[in-house]
Amino acid sequence: MTNKQPFWEQKKLADMTPDEWESLCDGCAQCCVVKLEDADTGDVHFTDVVCHLLDQQQCRCTDYPHRSIRVPDCVLLTPDNLDRLSWMPYSCAYRRLAEGRGLAWWHPLVSGSSDSVHESAASVRGKVVSEEYVEEDDLELHVIDWIR
Repeated sequence: MTNKQPFWEQKKLADMTPDEWESLCDGCAQCCVVKLEDADTGDVHFTDVVCHLLDQQQCRCTDYPHRSIRVPDCVLLTPDNLDRLSWMPYSCAYRRLAEGRGLAWWHPLVSGSSDSVHESAASVRGKVVSEEYVEEDDLELHVIDWIR
């Protein structure tokens, strides 16, 4: 008799293979938005401005293997640092699993479709602008509340 549970329900995040870990990314690209941290409170505020490497239609990095070289402050998410990244969006698959909440219905591993994340409006598709077109001094004008 074989176990019919999917790997994300059987394994801890730290026990997943690299391919399993990568497949957990739902393609929402919410983690790719520019974030502002309040120096006084430490609160993190999301903007509707995204990294210049983001393909906004696919919601995927255009240079994923070299992203941390090209964008030095790009966070490489791992099982070891996930618990220190309190700013990860509530809907993020990694955060959901770490908190014991399971994957959302629109996650491609659940729905079987890479489009479900966009159809559910969970992705940034159609809601953001590249950092190439926004002056750093204007970032505060781009703070949003649709990512939590």
